[in-house]
Amino acid sequence: MNKEKLTAELVKAIRTILLDLMKNKEHYYYITLISDGLANTPYISAWSIEALEREKENGKEELDMIKWSGEDSPYCMWKQENFKEVEALLYARGSILDMDDSEFEKEYEFRYSAMEQAMKILDSEGIFALNQNREDVIVLVEVMSPDYTNTERAYRLNNPDTKIFARWLAEAAEEKEDYEEEQDKE
Repeated sequence: MNKEKLTAELVKAIRTILLDLMKNKEHYYYITLISDGLANTPYISAWSIEALEREKENGKEELDMIKWSGEDSPYCMWKQENFKEVEALLYARGSILDMDDSEFEKEYEFRYSAMEQAMKILDSEGIFALNQNREDVIVLVEVMSPDYTNTERAYRLNNPDTKIFARWLAEAAEEKEDYEEEQDKE
């Protein structure tokens, strides 16, 4: 399987998911594709202004803690079943755990590169501007647990001159130096 095939399946799945999600007409400020440190099957998560406001109405006081968290979103893993073909393609590539360090790095980069390319394609189609201006939403491809590569991809996927990017950068971005210091502590 080549990268174009994986990217095409990712685009198809993500498009289907986001078109369904956007039917609610909410205004999204955060849309992310998340995978893990093994680059397994990703999932979509998003936060809208309206969803965050509902959290506030429900008495949640830690809004600053959850507003950039894919896991805490009510839209986490939205319509995950649409990734079945992506999952099959990744499974066919073999277990990343069975690879030596060099193979692991290549495969990891291959998978995250395909995810990033898929989001770029969808961005060029205008999908992130369906319910809001594109400048009002940050689009990400994230690895969980977070590391500085999320920030690097964010710069490639977004206009860093927007207000939303500046807010995300100040409030949630992982800096390489901070990440490396944390790794040294472990």
